[in-house]
Amino acid sequence: MAFLNIPKGRSDFETIRREGFYYVDKTGLIGEILKSSGTQVTLITRPRRFGKTLGMSTLECFLDIQKDSQSLFDGLEISKQRNICDEWMNKWPVMSLSLKAVEGNDFSTAYMQLVYEVGELYKKHEYLMESSALNEEEKKLYWNIRYQHAGKIEVMRSLYILSEFLSRHYNKNVIILIDEYDVPMARATSNGYYKEMLEIMKGFMQALKDNSYLKLAVVTGCLKIAKESIFTGTNNFVSNTITSSRLNEYYGFVQSEVDRILEDADINGKEEIMKKWYDGYHFGDVDVYCPWDVMCYVDDLQNNPDAKPDEYWKDTSDNAIIRSFIDYAGVSITKKMETLMSGGYILQRVDENLTYDYLHSSEENLWSMMYLTGYLTQVRDCDIDEKLTDNTIALKIPNLEIKQIFETEVFRWFEDNSKKWNKKELFLAVWSGDCDKITKEVSTLLRRTISYHDYGEDFYHAFLSGIFAGAGYQVDSNKEHGEGRSDIIVCDTINGRVAIFEAKRATALDNLESECDKALKQIDERMYARDFEDAYDSEHIHCYGIAFYKKRCLVKKK
Repeated sequence: MAFLNIPKGRSDFETIRREGFYYVDKTGLIGEILKSSGTQVTLITRPRRFGKTLGMSTLECFLDIQKDSQSLFDGLEISKQRNICDEWMNKWPVMSLSLKAVEGNDFSTAYMQLVYEVGELYKKHEYLMESSALNEEEKKLYWNIRYQHAGKIEVMRSLYILSEFLSRHYNKNVIILIDEYDVPMARATSNGYYKEMLEIMKGFMQALKDNSYLKLAVVTGCLKIAKESIFTGTNNFVSNTITSSRLNEYYGFVQSEVDRILEDADINGKEEIMKKWYDGYHFGDVDVYCPWDVMCYVDDLQNNPDAKPDEYWKDTSDNAIIRSFIDYAGVSITKKMETLMSGGYILQRVDENLTYDYLHSSEENLWSMMYLTGYLTQVRDCDIDEKLTDNTIALKIPNLEIKQIFETEVFRWFEDNSKKWNKKELFLAVWSGDCDKITKEVSTLLRRTISYHDYGEDFYHAFLSGIFAGAGYQVDSNKEHGEGRSDIIVCDTINGRVAIFEAKRATALDNLESECDKALKQIDERMYARDFEDAYDSEHIHCYGIAFYKKRCLVKKK
């Protein structure tokens, strides 16, 4: 196996190139953006971990007048576009800022994070303190912002102020790059200081509006939050989202790139598993893999050729959106979630112009959020049988990784909520041997869940375990008892009693009784109860066969 120096966790283009990390050439993005130089502000929205930050770093490295980057781009796609290189490479003053760290549990903390990031941006251009283009009063203002002594108005105007100073110093207009612009608004919404942060961000982003010192700007984020008026009044503004036809091959890996990575790493036989776990995103007219996942899995395979795929994305994104969806769940959402988790698709209106403070105001907003943040993807028109109405698209879960994230969140939701549900009647029925009552109570709980695995036995197994474990009972799952492995063993050691459940999944409603009989026969033939005969009286050993069909069940006792 060839060793690839995977830049895991690195998104600085210069570091990746200088230190010999493996790089998938995405520099064609530069040409695509600069060809549209008549567009003054470009907003690019993609889910997290799809290469936005590396793309911005690449742009900064290519454009920044303070750098000499030609050797870093030698042999890459952009180097073939000589006219672009001659006009733009290291010819322009660049202001590059990331807002991904601007967050906090309260407004004061988040605001100070913003002040710090602005100070760090000013630090990059501290040579302006010696510039003859600035007078003493302007240098004092610069010093105050640089060392975090400026007032709120100066902070809100800090991007505009710096663009003016740089433009005068270089006698050229300025390029502004802002990465993860919507993180402050997202965190503010989650922590209750939305209005305060919106005021700051409206002022901060004024640098993109009617700014005579601006050459162009590129802004990235997860959502296009146009309704908050952050971009209202911006000249020559263009947004590029996951539904757009441009730029999509530069955010994510296309199939040929994944094939090349596996070939370069000399990894064989992992093509299908890579595809099932990390492919499936349909952006515009392009199908892509999540690049973060691909690189993480290749890195794991280099260390262990037998490594199993993992849910790398779950550690980099806020899965609270799924949980909030489930908490919001009514009958409509529950059915749609079950359809998605069983591999199907749903038809849904999607609004790309979301506003953070109204995300949970409607079901449509929640589905839109799931789509725009990468938890769902668009189904190709050729893969659906139904005619779509205006603004309606077909959505599905893109791959196995995201499906497992859904399942994990659903199960956690069930565990948390199961503890709150009144199950006293169920437990009384279990310990008294009342099968009719058990059937009724379990069926009631089933109707309150969101099912997954297409109602497979593993879902019902987890469902039963969660009911009893959430109530504090000792639960053994698939442990060896007698001459086999029983499904669920529930022990009430304090009261000296045990319940043995063998669960079956029926393929039709009429088969519930026969499946119950099969379960009881299995308990008997494999002597699951034998291990408990010394510890419990026979009348306190309860053996149940339970059969499920979707959200119906039947319980019989041995």
